Amino acid sequence: MSLKQKLKNNELTIGSWIMMGNPMSVEVMALAGFEWLVVDIEHTSIDLETAQTLITTIQANGIKALVRVSKNEEVIIKKILDMGADGIIVPMVCTKEEAIQAVEYAKYPPVGKRGVGLYRAQKYGTKFEEYKKWVNEELVIIAQIEHIDAVNNIDEILKVDGIDGTIIGPYDLSGSMGYPGEFEREDVKEAVQKVLDRCKEHNIPSGFHVVDTEPEKLNQKIEQGCTFLAYGIDYFFMRDAAINGMKKINRGKK
Repeated sequence: MSLKQKLKNNELTIGSWIMMGNPMSVEVMALAGFEWLVVDIEHTSIDLETAQTLITTIQANGIKALVRVSKNEEVIIKKILDMGADGIIVPMVCTKEEAIQAVEYAKYPPVGKRGVGLYRAQKYGTKFEEYKKWVNEELVIIAQIEHIDAVNNIDEILKVDGIDGTIIGPYDLSGSMGYPGEFEREDVKEAVQKVLDRCKEHNIPSGFHVVDTEPEKLNQKIEQGCTFLAYGIDYFFMRDAAINGMKKINRGKK
């Protein structure tokens, strides 16, 4: 079953986050059994040429390649999709108009406003008709809900045709409320719960990026009803394994 169909069915799907621009890290992450990996070009030094290499590597390992674009902007979305990404995560979608804009930048006329280029996604001009059909049937567009304004406008955002799901960015959401990183505050938890409740009412997949590598944190989000879940970050897995290993080694020396 395709990722698009899983989202339509609101079935649980778990991926992770790529912030290191090295194809080897993608290959290692692919061994874990994720269904998709997100290449982050918003908060990393990953450039477009590297992004294309990572997209290709992810897909070569039988996993869907999503990209969190740097902003809700026509050219960057067009470039990433022309590279052949299976979908995009659009940051800071705060209004209905911004959600519509993301869809229009990703889809060709008459649905959207995306310009036509013949690059990797279109098999270098040999498969444009097939790709055009694929865009309508399989392209994934995720709105990132990471500002209190988006929480306040969530019902209107969820009504936009073409938005396949949402993913909450907990750091920026709490930051927009004046408390960056303070996820346990009652008002922050209430804002998150409002998004989850509205997604359930509209039958739109609710997502969350659980950056912590502790599996129990992910299970908590599953219990809350999240179905589109990003688990960890590539270098968090490496960091936590190294730190925990050294703690055990140092305890054994005492």
